[in-house]
Amino acid sequence: MTRSYALLTAALFCPPLALLAQCGAGEVEVTIEVTTDDYGYETYWQLVPGGNPCGTGTIFAGGNLTMSCSAGGYQLQNMTGYANSATIVEGPWCLNLGSTYDIYSVDDWGDSQATFEVFVDGVSIATFNAPGATNVFTFAAQPPQSRDMGVTDLTTALFGTIGEPITIRGTITSFGSDPVSNFDLKYSIDGGAPVSQTITGLNMVASDTYDFEHSTTWIPGATGQYTLSVWADNINGGADMNTVNDAAGSDHIINYGIPNIIDDILALPAPVIFNIANSNEDLLVPRDLAFHPDLSRNELWVLNKDTEASGSSTVKFTNVGEDGQTYLMQEDPNNWHFMSLSTGIAFSDNGNFATSPGVFDANHNGGQPFTGISLWSSDPAIYAQNIFGPLGSHLDMLHVTPNAQGIAHESWNRFWAVDGYNQDVVMHDFKGDHGPGNDYHGNAVIRRYSSMTITRDPNDHIVSHCVLDKNTNWLYVVDHGAQRVLRLDITTGTAAGAPTFGPFETYVEYTQMSGETWDEVATTGLVQPAGIAIIGNRLLVSDHSNGDIVVYDVADPNTPEIGRIVTNSPGIMGIEIGPDGAIWAVNATTHELLKIAHTVSIGMVEAERASFEAYPVPANEVVRFKGLEAGPADRFMVYDAVGQVVLDQDVNIVQRNGLVVSGLAHGHYTARSMRDPSRSARFTVAR
Repeated sequence: MTRSYALLTAALFCPPLALLAQCGAGEVEVTIEVTTDDYGYETYWQLVPGGNPCGTGTIFAGGNLTMSCSAGGYQLQNMTGYANSATIVEGPWCLNLGSTYDIYSVDDWGDSQATFEVFVDGVSIATFNAPGATNVFTFAAQPPQSRDMGVTDLTTALFGTIGEPITIRGTITSFGSDPVSNFDLKYSIDGGAPVSQTITGLNMVASDTYDFEHSTTWIPGATGQYTLSVWADNINGGADMNTVNDAAGSDHIINYGIPNIIDDILALPAPVIFNIANSNEDLLVPRDLAFHPDLSRNELWVLNKDTEASGSSTVKFTNVGEDGQTYLMQEDPNNWHFMSLSTGIAFSDNGNFATSPGVFDANHNGGQPFTGISLWSSDPAIYAQNIFGPLGSHLDMLHVTPNAQGIAHESWNRFWAVDGYNQDVVMHDFKGDHGPGNDYHGNAVIRRYSSMTITRDPNDHIVSHCVLDKNTNWLYVVDHGAQRVLRLDITTGTAAGAPTFGPFETYVEYTQMSGETWDEVATTGLVQPAGIAIIGNRLLVSDHSNGDIVVYDVADPNTPEIGRIVTNSPGIMGIEIGPDGAIWAVNATTHELLKIAHTVSIGMVEAERASFEAYPVPANEVVRFKGLEAGPADRFMVYDAVGQVVLDQDVNIVQRNGLVVSGLAHGHYTARSMRDPSRSARFTVAR
């Protein structure tokens, strides 16, 4: 491997040990690659024996040598030391084989830090990076095992619904000295039978990463909390020689799906409309709304426009529309920049959410259009808390979409936004965020799609929202100015060089796309289209001029309008389908939150979904069920942890004789009556 070496003044401070050409018995040669962010002068670091405080027994000090061990977060340093966005190789040092050593990393600004990659005898053994003012990273000076892989990141949806496939995603890293050509990628649910896929055609050397999507999706069979484990095995046909770092795990919450009752609402002479909240609950020009992805929480977030000078705010409703409803208005300490004149909000499948600011210049100084969508945590200990410094609690921000008009979620931290200034659509993948209140944006992937032209409201008030149908990969976009609805196939398009707009920062990727597939969905009957939502084959668009919600059939290639839900509430912007199937909407003119239903009460009554009970737990031969009701020709299905049907029997037989499970492997299972799939029971087979 050819590496570039930079001659820096810091090298003059390297002790004589670094000048050795060969290491003696009991020693290994260690080098460290330091990769700086956009502000190289902020980096200072030391290499010391493991357990020593910074400055004690220092083996090497590098970077901005005007700094000290206690300078993290001072924001006072001279611009000297390392270059910006550079990779510098420091060393080599002959260190004691098997001993531990600490890297003290100090950042002047106190936010994103440099990345340190440690090589022993020329092979990468570890890569370290973390945000903050000061970090300590520990490594052992010893060569890696020949075969060693580990899952270093999981980006699998943390929230899902019964029967909907979940793709197992993440990143795996090779730590071994042998190049990896193939391995088995495995996962299990709640410790059940592993699901395996063989990955071939690779050439991974130490420290190389592989972003994976397992070929077999997980289809949850019941509600509840599950634990996912993912690991690598059978590396180059042999066992992993370091099992300590193999697996990564995450907890996942599965809820009931949202019922599609749109046709029921359409069938009424007039919809049932509830006024859930208004300005008394701190709604001030609300433009959009979104439910938290854990639908069982019934937690709704409303996004207020407010003013450019004040920045936008959110109002979180808990138990929304039910007895005991509460609300909480929150403003981030730096919403003036990161959430100004916001137009849209979208939750991700990991609990984060993103907002699209409608402002042209987030710095409000008449300069360049330095603004774009922001990423936030919904964790109450993080969001809007004034403990993270001058940049507030935002997790990330990408500055390529001025006057953004709407936002839709795809997966993990990947979102699509309508760029009102450039009149196109932009995909933003934040990847790993920089942490609350930090400012490093360089690991993002951004792709711009400009075949469609979207015209925003010239008064910058009425939104042009978008929504992604994750079943078909069609992104539906409101084109407010042209009074129409468009759609884009997000799986199409090819790279066509760099965009002409920006960038104002450095990203991993910023690409102009071309040749994408798009078409018009609706071109008539809309006066001031604004909000948009989708469920099943029903696409809903709100008309701000009259409050109508127009319904289209997207299963028909001609996407005909099949009806209108007349609310008599001009001013409606954002709309959303709630956990109960009702339509929820915000009115920016009357400052109201509305619920539009087909009956006075459409909430899911828990008793109606009460599940039957399995016993004994765990089971070995036969499982019996309390509360199981039989019916003619009713089937009884049993699913394993990944959603595959393993047993199919008549309910009457199961009710009479129990369920014979002696042929099932050890693991967790879900039983369901097909007459009412919402009723289920989980049981465990022990061997």
